[in-house]
Amino acid sequence: MSSHLTQAQLAELRSELDRQLRKLERSMRTTTRVMKPVQLDQSSVGRLSRIDNLQTQGLTKGLQEREQAKLGQIAEAFRRLDAGTYGRCVVCSEPILFERLLIFPEAPNCSGCAGR
Repeated sequence: MSSHLTQAQLAELRSELDRQLRKLERSMRTTTRVMKPVQLDQSSVGRLSRIDNLQTQGLTKGLQEREQAKLGQIAEAFRRLDAGTYGRCVVCSEPILFERLLIFPEAPNCSGCAGR
């Protein structure tokens, strides 16, 4: 099944995926640093500070999970590019609009299947 996208469009989308991957990797390095356990001196740090620290770590863990999911989506998009199936919906095999891919280059589904 050949792609409906031109070589120039595919190159632009690959470049955008590369850009998003680099940005995500920077974010993940920061998130990893923030996730390191913080040792709190129980005698000098108040109860609210400990609660605030726990909440921050919880939010950071959620961010880390979203980053891992996005990383998997980008990796899968690169696999589809290499396999020649990029730009086709993985559910219905219909073309994914170039405009959609510009916004979400990792998108595996057309807008119709994504809304289901």
